[in-house]
Order: sequence, then C-alpha cells, then structure tokens
Amino acid sequence: MRLDLTADQRLLQSATADFLAGAGSVAVTRALHAEGRSVDRDTWRRGAELGWTSLLVPEDLGGGSVSGAGLIDATIIAERFGAVAAPGPFLPVNIVAFALAEEVLAREPNAAAHTGLLKRLLAGDAIATWACCPPGGGWDPAAEAVAAVPEGDGYRLTGMHEGVEAAADADAFLVLARIPAGLTQFIVPATAGGLTVAPMGSLDLTRGFGRVSYDGVVVGPEAVVGLPGEAAGPVERQFQVAVALQCAELVGVMDTVLGFTRQWLADRFTFGRPLESYQALKHRFADLATWSHAAAAATYAAAEAVQERRADAAEVVSIAKAYVGQRATDIVQDCVQLHGGLGVTWEHDIHVYLRRATVGRVTWGTPSQHRRRVADQLGA
Repeated sequence: MRLDLTADQRLLQSATADFLAGAGSVAVTRALHAEGRSVDRDTWRRGAELGWTSLLVPEDLGGGSVSGAGLIDATIIAERFGAVAAPGPFLPVNIVAFALAEEVLAREPNAAAHTGLLKRLLAGDAIATWACCPPGGGWDPAAEAVAAVPEGDGYRLTGMHEGVEAAADADAFLVLARIPAGLTQFIVPATAGGLTVAPMGSLDLTRGFGRVSYDGVVVGPEAVVGLPGEAAGPVERQFQVAVALQCAELVGVMDTVLGFTRQWLADRFTFGRPLESYQALKHRFADLATWSHAAAAATYAAAEAVQERRADAAEVVSIAKAYVGQRATDIVQDCVQLHGGLGVTWEHDIHVYLRRATVGRVTWGTPSQHRRRVADQLGA
C-alpha cells in the first residue's frame, strides 16, 4: 500500500474498497464462477460511475483522474481489485480507452469514428478488450499471428489471438495485426462476420479468457486506430500501462494473503503457543513481508516512469514484472504452506488468490521474458 497518497486518492481508494467489499468479494466471484460468468454488467456500470473507466482519459474527452496522474490513480484501483480478487474487465477496458484517447489527442484521421465507443466505455455501457497475443507465444506483437491484407478501401483480417481477457463479454476488440506497412490496430465489433470467440480454460476463477479467431473478417478504413503501419509506438505504450496495472493487482493479492496469513499464525496454537511465536516462522514471514514491500516499490516506480513517459519506462516496467511476477507466486505458495492442511482446501480463499497470481505471472510476459527484455534494452 502506498503511503504518499493525497486525500483525494485515499478517498478513491476507500470508496473502491468499500464497493468491492460487497459487489466484488471472493464470495461474489465464486458465485459468478459457478454460473460460468466472470463479469456482471450492472456491477461494472456502477464501477464506471466511481471512475474506474475514466482514469486514463483526459477530462475534455469525458474522463479524468483525482490527482491528474491517471495511471497512478489507476494502480490504486487495480491494487484493490487484486486485494479482493474482484471480477471485472478493469485492465482491458482501460487499455482500450487509453488507446482511443491517445488517438483522439493525436488528431488521427479516424478519431471521430471511435469517440462513440470511447463514450460507451467511460459510461460502463460497453466492454472492450485488447486482442494482441499470438497462440502459444505470450507477449510478442512481432509474431504476425494476425495478418491484415488490404481489400478495397479496407482490410481483411485472418489469424488468431489467445489469452484475450473478457473476450466472451466484449462488445468490441482492439485488434493488433500486421499490414504490409507494419503493425496496425483495428476496432472490430464482436458482431463482425468471421469473428468467433471460444472460451479458454484457466486456473483463474476471477477472470475469463478466450481465443479470438478471424476468418476473413472485413473491416473498413474507419476501423484503423491511429495511422496504418505505425502502431509499434502506441502498442509499446499500451503494453507498459497493462504491465503496470497488472503488477499493482499482484501487489494487492500479496497484501491480502499476507494479512490473513499473519492473522492465522496469531490465532492457530500448537503445544500451547501461537504459531507466530516460533522463531523459524517469524523469520520466514519477515522474508515474505520484505519481498512484498519490494514488489510494491518496484510497481510504483514502474507506474511513475510510465506516467511521466520517461525514456527508461520500458526497462523499469520489465524490471517490475520480472520481480513482482516471480515473488507474487512465491509468497502465496509459501502462505499456503503456512496454513497447513487448511491451505489446500476448496473452502479457504487462498487458492483463489494463488490462481489469480499464477495467471498474472504468465500474462503480459513471464518474468523470464521480461528479464530478456531488460537484457535486450541494456544491449546484453
């Protein structure tokens, strides 16, 4: 948890925490999972009223943040989502809203064509997600999983994306593809002919993922986001935002799991003594807490670097994901062991957090992939 929050940021944090305590609790997540759902539309609209969808969009476009640093404020919300393992497409919707807002601010040719979708995203009336990861390739936009061939004034899309969050609930997709001139992004409605969504199995009970296939999907020139062939820069920026938000979610996961594990060590007695009184467990828990604080510091440093558009933002973000992604699963796994037999039961909530942390570790680049990114950036 950040200690340098302003009064407005603390109000945002507490309002989100209070709302998610009821509408986004683990009990709600379990109920949605039992119904085969991962998103409740009414809850999402109410969250949009709290500002969940507007933080990365400037005020003159209908958005706004409490501090003027939208990504920093968004990490506060993301951390609360992780803290209660809340369902909802917070990350993908904000990435798409961010991409469209950047397009409008840059006065790109098709900006006006996408303002309607942006308004619906801000109001919580629509859900959109970013489809960009090739099958089995993790994060690699250069893998050319989707090809966009010019056809008339528009393009024909062929290929597939995997691991698309909230794919089954999305009304529109921000699709990353490659045209002869280079990487290009398109807004493709879920109802487009030739577009199909197949649910993917996932360890995570709190979020749904899907495989999006494009079997000759035809889009007009107005579907292009930004300039054709020049999406590499915007895609990198979107990626940095996504990783910063994901790391913040993992910080929330660690904070909650450590909190109820510490309470368990205080409440559980063996041989007439609480578990927390044993020196070996004290040292073990101290290590976990230290790793958690370091993960939080790395996450906040990454968010600030991206917010300020610093030249080293890509490097700092990858350092954060390499550390946070690794430590999140290490910490939660160790907390499972500290709970003993109780930690491996379906009834205890710790497995919900472990599942979320495990999936968070491998999406938007694994720790090893981010270490490679850092090495590449350093010229190693």
